[in-house]
Amino acid sequence: MRTASRFLIVILFLGVVLGGIFGYKFYQFGQMKEQLSQPQPPAQISSTRARAEQWTPAIKAVGSVEAVNGIEIANEVPGVVETIGFESGDIVKAGDVLLRLDAGIDEAALRTRRAEAQLAEQEFKRVSDLLPKRAVSQSQFDEAKANFDAARARVNEAEALLSKKVIRAPFDGTLGLRMADQGEYLPTGTPIVEINMLDPIYVDYTLSEKDLPRVATGYDVQVTVAAVPDQNFSGQVSAINTSVNPETRTVRIRATVANPDNALRPGMFATIQTKQPDDRKVVTVPRTAISYNTYGDFVFVVEENEDGELVVNRRSVESGDVRDGRVAIENGLSEGEEVVAKGLLRLRAGQRVEVQDSGDESAEASE
Repeated sequence: MRTASRFLIVILFLGVVLGGIFGYKFYQFGQMKEQLSQPQPPAQISSTRARAEQWTPAIKAVGSVEAVNGIEIANEVPGVVETIGFESGDIVKAGDVLLRLDAGIDEAALRTRRAEAQLAEQEFKRVSDLLPKRAVSQSQFDEAKANFDAARARVNEAEALLSKKVIRAPFDGTLGLRMADQGEYLPTGTPIVEINMLDPIYVDYTLSEKDLPRVATGYDVQVTVAAVPDQNFSGQVSAINTSVNPETRTVRIRATVANPDNALRPGMFATIQTKQPDDRKVVTVPRTAISYNTYGDFVFVVEENEDGELVVNRRSVESGDVRDGRVAIENGLSEGEEVVAKGLLRLRAGQRVEVQDSGDESAEASE
């Protein structure tokens, strides 16, 4: 009997506890339902209007910077470095002496060749004087002439070999890092210094074969690089390759760009805009008004619903070129339509909004 009483008390206690828990949860559910039934306040947004602008069409591509002339200077003959006439980073002219190799043996060999040539010349003159008198045969004359010609050729050979002991700048340019030291023995083909012609400079890039009709030599280009992102470099298309790569279906384009400050260096990654000769009218919005994702770009358009309230609706658009923070809309938006300018992540389709800041840029543009 006592056990049954205890069991009943436990059951009553559990019933009270569970009833309290369920009652509290039911109260919370009611409160949440009441809150959800109340209308949400409109979201505060900044809006702007799509405006029409006259833009010069451009084809965007990526490429690399190349020197007009750029090589690694090396010696053609071996030797010991006698003098060095440059420092790393020097600006040189074509023909400037960069380095001299020890040429003592070559100079002595040249003197020997010249002496031999002088003797051969004297012998040839003597035979030439005797030939009309028939004091020498025609074969002796021919042999003397051949010896003289061979001696002169050996002199030219010795002079050419001696000249290779002097390393000169092949063209105007800027030197890189010096890679040879005083007194160092340089085997044939040892790199000495890099030289590049930096102004003007080439920018090489590729375009799809479908863009080939839209580019021609003389078209203006605008180049930007990561090293100086705030600076635009202007140039022109100087050459178009005569064939299309059959594997990538692209064609190589070369632009010549002015580089007076030497800000562009060979090997840099570049972004190139190839401009078209004629302007066209485009609808643009700020870059912050577009949401980019893998399923397509979209904007939030501000419209009125049936109750006359302002709401935002999501609309897919086709974006194009980007310039000065504005994006060209190729399809999906008309001039004058109002869109959300920023803060798209916190919005959803059909949400009520209140325009806090409206930048009617289309009106400003018309003024």
